[in-house]
Amino acid sequence: MMKTANKQPQKQKHLPLRTCIACRENKPKRELLRIVRTPDGHVLIDATGKKSGRGAYLCARLSCWQKALKEHRIEQVFETVISDEDRQGLDDYVATLPTDDPGLPASKPAKAKKGRPKAADATS
Repeated sequence: MMKTANKQPQKQKHLPLRTCIACRENKPKRELLRIVRTPDGHVLIDATGKKSGRGAYLCARLSCWQKALKEHRIEQVFETVISDEDRQGLDDYVATLPTDDPGLPASKPAKAKKGRPKAADATS
């Protein structure tokens, strides 16, 4: 007789999710850019994701960065005022971002309504 091996399905690797502070989309951590408020109060872009301090995440889309800066989302999240020097560093980074592709939606598409579809008009 031949033995059959009881193979367990492999577990999928856990992908940490983070939320963009501008568009509020949940995405894998590696797809977002981290901003950090350091213990000495500076607000910087954290390319490595390992700087100490309070962190927040933004999409790598120009529209998200513009919204976060215009609506002071970064200041709200960090509960601080961004210095002119730090603001200039963020503005310099935003200038390097490509413009958003108009073919791609900037946010989640609207959900379809649930329920039965309407019946076709039978009086034709």
